[in-house]
Amino acid sequence: MTSVPVIDIAPFLGGTPEGKRDVADQVRRACEEIGFFLIKGHGVDQQMIDATYQSAADFFQLPLEEKLKIRQPSTEIARGYTPFKGENLSSGMGAAGGADLKEILDFGPMTVPQDDYHKGGEAGGFFHDNIFPERPETFRADMTAYYKRMNALADDLMRIFANALDLPEDFFTDKLDRNISALRVICYPEQHETPEPGQLRGGAHTDYGTLTILMSDRSAGGLQARHRDGYWVDVTIEPGTYVINLGDLMQIWTNDRWVSTLHRVVNPPAELAETSRRHSVVFFHQPNYDAVITALPNRGQEDATPNYAPVTYKDHWTGKWNASRGKM
Repeated sequence: MTSVPVIDIAPFLGGTPEGKRDVADQVRRACEEIGFFLIKGHGVDQQMIDATYQSAADFFQLPLEEKLKIRQPSTEIARGYTPFKGENLSSGMGAAGGADLKEILDFGPMTVPQDDYHKGGEAGGFFHDNIFPERPETFRADMTAYYKRMNALADDLMRIFANALDLPEDFFTDKLDRNISALRVICYPEQHETPEPGQLRGGAHTDYGTLTILMSDRSAGGLQARHRDGYWVDVTIEPGTYVINLGDLMQIWTNDRWVSTLHRVVNPPAELAETSRRHSVVFFHQPNYDAVITALPNRGQEDATPNYAPVTYKDHWTGKWNASRGKM
């Protein structure tokens, strides 16, 4: 495979046995070879997509002093605004490199019960209140609705994953019913200064959780994924599609059968650097913080030692988040 496949998931959502098996087979191949694919036939309303994307772009056009009013409260809390060069994703992989050339705004679950599981000490900041800007006026409503719709789409994708792994379709359900998924809106602004050597819009990294659902524009300076054979592949958005990539947990769960792919956001060509502005809206699907991720044995190797020790998602997330913020 030298490109990222486009998979129509409508036959799975339609529920016929043949449609489910065909989609699951396509997804399994993509997950084994590159860990990235595009989906169409997902059922997300285009008006919702357009409204969400416009709200994100409008927020980043606000003056810096207004954006800083909702600045991230601490490095342990994944909420609020992080200014330009406030994150270094490649450091989470133990790699050297300058700070990422982007600004971001993070959100978590939109509806949170006021009980001990969600608000007690073990929950930490995973269910911290979201921090919304005053402008644009529709921002809060747009992001709330979009978060909930992406959570539903992620549930559909996890059912496809279960089928692709020959597991019961509801295998992942009880690990996701109180999930801590995150929504992030990102701006990669025009580059008026030459980046430092090795500095990118988004350094090479893997994602933390189960899967990522990406909406982005086609501006110069975009997403690349590293194939399992070592070369980089451009991930080009097509109209009406989402980019899906695996996170670390699917590689752990599948005992390395599937791959959590290293990916990065490259800089635009020098001749376009001062005019290329890029926006993305990213949904990071993540399980319950206390879900224990245990490697499933490869078929025919049930007695073999798994490649990974069991880990709670809370411990996995905390290590990677701290590293990306310079806390080791």
